Amino acid sequence: MSGHSKWATIKRKKGALDAKRGKLFTKLIKEITVASRMGGGDPNGNPRLRKAVNDAKGQAMPADTIKRAIQRGTGEIEGANYEEILYEGTGPGGTLFLCEAMTDNRNRTVAEIRKIFEKNNGQLGAGGSAQWAFERKGIILIAKDAATEDQLMDIAVGAGADDYSDQGEEWQVLSSVEMMETVMKALEDAKIAVKSNTAGYVPKNKKEVAGRDAEVCLNLVDTLDDHDDVQNVYADFDVPDEELAKLEG
Repeated sequence: MSGHSKWATIKRKKGALDAKRGKLFTKLIKEITVASRMGGGDPNGNPRLRKAVNDAKGQAMPADTIKRAIQRGTGEIEGANYEEILYEGTGPGGTLFLCEAMTDNRNRTVAEIRKIFEKNNGQLGAGGSAQWAFERKGIILIAKDAATEDQLMDIAVGAGADDYSDQGEEWQVLSSVEMMETVMKALEDAKIAVKSNTAGYVPKNKKEVAGRDAEVCLNLVDTLDDHDDVQNVYADFDVPDEELAKLEG
């Protein structure tokens, strides 16, 4: 899940993504391949590749698999030529969605993404139809027990982070994309373990949804996220705690 809000924990609790290790590996391999193609095959000189390799190792991906993905990206061995696409769409109640994908068949992927939106009371939109409602940010997630609020203020914000927030089971630290490496280094120096870090989209304002709309929004995120070509999904909806409790029950 990539929504980075309290409702994102539902997916993890259900285990729907982590149980599908094959799908997760596919997404990680695509990211390694594209990162290698764009910035070269040396992780030390390619921050995007370094992060992708670290994420893959964190999921116990075999070293040979990682090596082959890098070689496909650099052209040392043959492989699919993936392109990155940002899909934009709407969901129930005027909610907005961004969907980052990597595909070797643009026509197939757009048709499948459009169908997912339509089956969940949504619509795939044109470029710019949803992106205006989001900001591109560095997103850092930290386990709740790994840092105190005072530490985040002193260390993360002190190093250049824009803000931090309580997301239930974890802290979310936001920064400009350019400052993310600096903030990460400060946290590392302070021995504060980071669960994940990525450049992603954060909604400027959140729309509260409840009842059937909340259920459909969550299902839309899950279904998009499960698609083999989709790397990340972002949305601007928020589900109140009492609604989450009903859905989990």
